[in-house]
Amino acid sequence: MRLLVSFAALFLSVILLQLSSGGVGALDAISGIALGFSTAQVGLLGSAHFFGFFIGCWVAPRMMGNVGHSRAFAAFTATGAIGLLAHMLLVDPLAWAGMRVASGFSIAGCYTVIEAWLQAKVTNETRGRTMAAYRVADMGASLVAQLMISVLEPASYISYNLLALLCCAALLPLTLTKTAQPSTPSAPRLRPMLAVTRSPLAAAGVIVAALSAASFRMVGPIYGTGVGLQTNEIALFLAAFVAGGALAQYPVGWLADKFDRRWVLIWLSVAAICSCMQTVFFTGQGTQAILLTAALFGLTTFPIYSIAAAHAHDFASAEERVELSAALMFHYALGAIAAPLVASWLIDVYGPPAMFVMIACGHGALVIFGLVRMRSRPTARRTRYIYSPRTSFLVGRLTSRARDQGEP
Repeated sequence: MRLLVSFAALFLSVILLQLSSGGVGALDAISGIALGFSTAQVGLLGSAHFFGFFIGCWVAPRMMGNVGHSRAFAAFTATGAIGLLAHMLLVDPLAWAGMRVASGFSIAGCYTVIEAWLQAKVTNETRGRTMAAYRVADMGASLVAQLMISVLEPASYISYNLLALLCCAALLPLTLTKTAQPSTPSAPRLRPMLAVTRSPLAAAGVIVAALSAASFRMVGPIYGTGVGLQTNEIALFLAAFVAGGALAQYPVGWLADKFDRRWVLIWLSVAAICSCMQTVFFTGQGTQAILLTAALFGLTTFPIYSIAAAHAHDFASAEERVELSAALMFHYALGAIAAPLVASWLIDVYGPPAMFVMIACGHGALVIFGLVRMRSRPTARRTRYIYSPRTSFLVGRLTSRARDQGEP
């Protein structure tokens, strides 16, 4: 209990931030459809978010060094609130894309500040419990954020104003805390090829993870609308994906610590292909069937990033962990920027099921590549499996010591 109290301000800021940012992607997609945006333009909004996220990851550590944690957090939340409030002032796809760059930039910056603060305050004795509480706060708020879509009216100033208020509210707990600000962490060097040299399979895995998650979360509402779901049902559709992913973390983590992680990654991708085929098959089979396939899709695809990251860290030294985590995030960001654009184009040309056909093809390629890599070298000594949130490049500092605390 004392641990939760000491980090209460940080966790409350995470919850409010996730409630604000977790729903904007789906709200933008539904609002764009209501306003007559093309499918490709809606996909552009999702790609713009991840472009802003990528920029924010690298700017945030430097901004913290210049103005401090609290002022940097205030600047990032203000940027996010401006991006949300401006939506209904200028209704244009390209303008909205710029606003989504601002939102992605804000989210990356805020999470970087929060995780830098956590990293400075946790000890080896409290690290596991702190990360568990952080994971629950983040994923729980993400689940609620998807459900909020059912009560937010599309293309409404009030809806975007509510999300902006939540974004501003996230500023209060962290900036008013009496806890002293930690020292500023140094920004990790960008070495994208580090991930490729340590594990080509892991680099491919995080790209496929981005293909799955970014397509579903940013373009999923277009799919839902295309198969006849109402707005409240689209909220459940997105929430089912998050819930399935949350349920998968512990059993998949146990498997990853007991068996060769390459086999776990391969069989997860096989299961993901099956879930994509089920989604295509159940198109038009009713709301319950679609929601079930969304949960299965989250169950099979959500853990892939963490499995790939754990496999990469098996081949890295302790000194490389932070830069390796940054390199993996770089490859994830590249995949996440491209995925919504490609998925929206395929839906526009071939219909809603084409998005899942694309994702299934990506996982099929990962299965083949995984089998090829298994013939190239033996497995390495396994580090501890750690759930890896895709929040900022500094998350590697939070998980690096935990990976080296003994064998699973």
